[in-house]
Amino acid sequence: MMKKHIYDEINGLSYTLHGDYYLPDLAVNEDEPTYGKYGILRKQFLKEYRPARYQYLLITGELTAHLNRVDQEAREQVESLMKQMAEKQGVTEQVKMQDQMKWVGLMNGIKACAEEIVLKERVYM
Repeated sequence: MMKKHIYDEINGLSYTLHGDYYLPDLAVNEDEPTYGKYGILRKQFLKEYRPARYQYLLITGELTAHLNRVDQEAREQVESLMKQMAEKQGVTEQVKMQDQMKWVGLMNGIKACAEEIVLKERVYM
């Protein structure tokens, strides 16, 4: 008879028997910060190029709020820029209905341009 719960001292994990297999007892840490793509990029940038600012935000407990704010602002700015650029270039719903692949290509180009601007202005500064 196999034990229901075991502990592996080598890796420090406990396991529970499920059928014929032991699966690790993993739990999601609710305190783990969750920020999007731009927040992650900002964190990497701060760690590498602005270590004093990164440490300050970390020590004061403001890092997660800062990264979430940068992520939110960046996403909103990308969306706004995309609308403006699409309008300026005449990329409309009509283009989407007439030639979907052309519309997708144009929108991908617009998104890349908008993201490049936002990364320079908001994330990597």
